[in-house]
Amino acid sequence: MDLFTAIADGNATAKAIAGRIQASEKGTRVLCDFLTVIGFLSKQGDDYTLTPDSATFLNRRSPAYLGAAAGFFGQMERQLNASEGIVAAVRTGGTVLSEQGIMSPEDPIWVEFARSMAPMMAMPAGLLAQKIIGGRPDKWKVLDIAAGHGLFGISIAKQDPNAHITALDWSPVLEVARENAAKANVADRFSTIAGDALDVDLGSGYDIIVMANFLQLLDVKAIDTLMRKVHTALAPGGGAITLGFIPNDDRVSPPVDASFGMIALAFTARGDAYTVSEYERMFQDAGFSRSELIQLAPSPQRVIISYK
Repeated sequence: MDLFTAIADGNATAKAIAGRIQASEKGTRVLCDFLTVIGFLSKQGDDYTLTPDSATFLNRRSPAYLGAAAGFFGQMERQLNASEGIVAAVRTGGTVLSEQGIMSPEDPIWVEFARSMAPMMAMPAGLLAQKIIGGRPDKWKVLDIAAGHGLFGISIAKQDPNAHITALDWSPVLEVARENAAKANVADRFSTIAGDALDVDLGSGYDIIVMANFLQLLDVKAIDTLMRKVHTALAPGGGAITLGFIPNDDRVSPPVDASFGMIALAFTARGDAYTVSEYERMFQDAGFSRSELIQLAPSPQRVIISYK
């Protein structure tokens, strides 16, 4: 309803907010009071104001706005048809949406994902860039596989003028990434490869290859195929970065990472929340010498860096 944006624009009373969001004054008052009780709004007299978190994440005009992400997840839940789809996925061991689930070629859901999830990924993308730049003096190459919105590569390019980024994804998704690169003024160092990462030529000589929120959508065989290609595409001493939901070996911690297993079950044919040890074994089999798990603090995001 854009209620938070309406308040951010100066509509403070229930009457003013109701007029802006085209709702009844009573309904708006009840909703605003409830949002105040649970901590999303503040109230003084008859006037409502945003809390700092609401101003940052729920005002549509904020660069960190997360409302679009909520809409994206709601769309996925409706697509699954709630409990019936989950029960069927548990029984069969994979999604019942279609033969490939959301991994079907050029599924339009990934264009929506690229547009909706960029604000949520801005902080971890920036933190990752800080971790891996490390004062490189010369020009260097980065491949961003399943780039989506492109923010992981774009953040590196913004922080280091010597970095050239190549983004790989389906062609319609790359249009979103190119838009974001242009907004960030790094379009002159941002190129693309369209297609399936398992099939296309990745190129060679990359110093860093980033795979954000992607391997968890694949089965072990596909990960092995991709990681061998990644190993070949890296320059000597290069590193592959796996970012996503990576639970500990107990499979129930950290809670957010471990919970992804249910999402993978419901929406993909063969994806999973692979553990730290499982990834390490797969990367070793693909030829990587060693891997290390790091935390992108203060973000809860964790990454595995694997060295050629």
